[in-house]
Amino acid sequence: MKDIEFQLELDATGLMCPEPVMMLHGKVKTMAEGQVLRVLATDPSTTRDIAKFCSFLNYELLHSDEIEGVFHYYLQKPCQ
Repeated sequence: MKDIEFQLELDATGLMCPEPVMMLHGKVKTMAEGQVLRVLATDPSTTRDIAKFCSFLNYELLHSDEIEGVFHYYLQKPCQ
C-alpha cells in the first residue's frame, strides 16, 4: 500500500450500496480544497461507485486497493 497522507477518514465497512456513497456525499461537504479523504469499505460495488463519484465531481482518486477484504480509497478534493 502506498503511504498517502490523509486528513479525513470515512469508515463505511459493513455497509452495502447505496449507503457508502451516500455517506461519502455528506463527508465531502466538510472537506477543504486539496484535502485527502480515506474511505474504507467492504462492499465490492464501491470499486465502481467511488470511481464514478470521483469522475462526476472532479475529485482525484489518488489510490485504491484491497487489503484483507477491505477496500481503501484515497480521494482528493479539487482546488478551484
